Amino acid sequence: MKFEEKQLLRMYVGEQAKHHHRPFYEVIVAEAKATGIAGATVFKGILSYGMSGRVHTAKILELSQHLPMLIEIVDTPERVSEFLPVVEALAAESGAHVHVTLEEVQVGVIGTEQ
Repeated sequence: MKFEEKQLLRMYVGEQAKHHHRPFYEVIVAEAKATGIAGATVFKGILSYGMSGRVHTAKILELSQHLPMLIEIVDTPERVSEFLPVVEALAAESGAHVHVTLEEVQVGVIGTEQ
């Protein structure tokens, strides 16, 4: 299998974060697609806590709307670097609190996508 050097951009945001009444994670994925990013995926967490120390869990009804969302974007370092200002602008415009990580990854593909 052949692997390629890519970058993985991860964004952690609360489920309740909105951008003009749309979920922030939906806006990020739409912008990633519109700008030609190779791939984006959103995961919903079931349990988390952050700097506040407050636990967010799917088990407690009143906190269930504050679950963590993880947005992952994979592409070349150049394209990810070009996309970061878009993320910053959207976060600033929406007032969303977004934690961002960036790492080098090796990407390979097995099989075919349907």
